[in-house]
Amino acid sequence: MHPDTRAVHVSAPALSGSTPLSVPLYQTSSFAFEDPAVLADSMTRPDGAYVYSRFGNPTVRAFEQALADLEGGVAALATSSGMGAINLLLHGLLRTGDHLVAQTSLYGGTYAVLRDLAARYGIETTYVSGHDADEVRAAIRPRTRLLYLETISNPTGHVSDLPALAAVARAAGVPTVVDNTFASPVHCRPISHGVDIVLHSTTKYLGGHSDVTGGVLVFADEARHRELWEHAVEFGAVADPFAAWLAIRGLHTLPLRMRRHEENAATVANWLAAHPAVSAVHWTGLADHPSHAIAGKFLSGYGAAFCFDLAGGFDAGVALSRRVRLIRLAPSLGGTSTLILHPASTSHRQLAEHELRAAGIGAGMIRIAVGIEHPDDLLADLDQALD
Repeated sequence: MHPDTRAVHVSAPALSGSTPLSVPLYQTSSFAFEDPAVLADSMTRPDGAYVYSRFGNPTVRAFEQALADLEGGVAALATSSGMGAINLLLHGLLRTGDHLVAQTSLYGGTYAVLRDLAARYGIETTYVSGHDADEVRAAIRPRTRLLYLETISNPTGHVSDLPALAAVARAAGVPTVVDNTFASPVHCRPISHGVDIVLHSTTKYLGGHSDVTGGVLVFADEARHRELWEHAVEFGAVADPFAAWLAIRGLHTLPLRMRRHEENAATVANWLAAHPAVSAVHWTGLADHPSHAIAGKFLSGYGAAFCFDLAGGFDAGVALSRRVRLIRLAPSLGGTSTLILHPASTSHRQLAEHELRAAGIGAGMIRIAVGIEHPDDLLADLDQALD
């Protein structure tokens, strides 16, 4: 062959007698076939041969299988972002005129999607507290297609009674979806409590290093996974191999990091609760949090992202954001560094004033996502900023 051809046709070395310790990065868009029939078949099912990385990729599949195993599901779908997972789920399962039930305290991006679905397709949402199974039962209609919950809500730390609410939905033939991002599989495995689909923003604790953007859906049922896989192929919001490779790396230390995150969160939450500049701390691990008792029933931890209210209101929140030095003012959470933000103007900026009140988000509320630094350094930074 000519040099021009040789430069193009570089073959990957075949492994013989050894296995890589780390999952290899299959950074390829397509896969070649010798048999046309195998190629055609592989484009019709999620368990076929790899054909095109929008349909499936070995590195992405390794991440999906790892998450399915961690969550106790049968299969998973990795997406390009947490919002990609939310949109894939809602657009894939809902149709014009459908209805869903959702808890009041939700991530702002989820609110925005539900509002858009209502405007575009007449898909109506009934919001419930998440505390009362009878409230969910009363909210379900003949056109209800979904119950949407968060394990630990963003940002107020509300914990829904997953076993009770999922049982009500299942009795009505309605699947339950739970965003498990704040808890992670370390603190909760919703499928074991009757949930049908679990959602994560991989960007947060699963990736864990503030360097990857992704999402994932985990399924308790193979048929529903197949249905959403077909939609994912057309929707196109799939994970790229390098993002999946980074997420796999993050999974290796997930349990270790979650323990340190929560230890630090307990220290910071208790310290803030005693500070005169703080009027309230909304960490589920505190005994006076409304969800403390229910969280203790089926969670093995309380998470490390929570909110607190400043006595000085909005102006105090702005001042604190400017004065922190070690702690960073930044969106997202779940990385090794401690971050703060002002939910009303950032993560929940899409909500109107009355919607913020309904979700329990005040003008002076600050969300802190506690990292894995030494707690003394975090307290020192908060002390000087609140002084």
